[in-house]
Amino acid sequence: MTKIEEFVKLITGRFDNKEQFDAMKKAGKTYPYAQHVNTVCNDKIKNLPADFKGMFIVEESYYENEGKRHASPHLFLITEKEDRILLSSYEIPNGEDKNTFSYEFMKEVEYIELKKSKKFTPALYYERNGVWEGGSTSIE
Repeated sequence: MTKIEEFVKLITGRFDNKEQFDAMKKAGKTYPYAQHVNTVCNDKIKNLPADFKGMFIVEESYYENEGKRHASPHLFLITEKEDRILLSSYEIPNGEDKNTFSYEFMKEVEYIELKKSKKFTPALYYERNGVWEGGSTSIE
């Protein structure tokens, strides 16, 4: 398995913070409940370059706090750069609702129509002793 495949396998799937949420609730603290659904979406991107080795991922994040729920979707591109993994953010494609964007309802989009986010500094990750380290800072 390549480094990019290992990394993508680690970050895709369904995740939540139920254990942490329950512990905070038990301690009497208000804390948001979060669910994340991360899915590779290359199958919905048309005309990827023949030599394209990256993986686009739809990250669906749902937060619930004090009875209110909101979504925070993202589109990321994962590529391999030397011995490291580069995570770049892309704008939600034109024609998609930025509040409800999800893999399930994502329309096919042309690769050349995708635009890198100007608000996100790409994150660089590396593996050290079986643990992935790294990160980035976003501009809000």
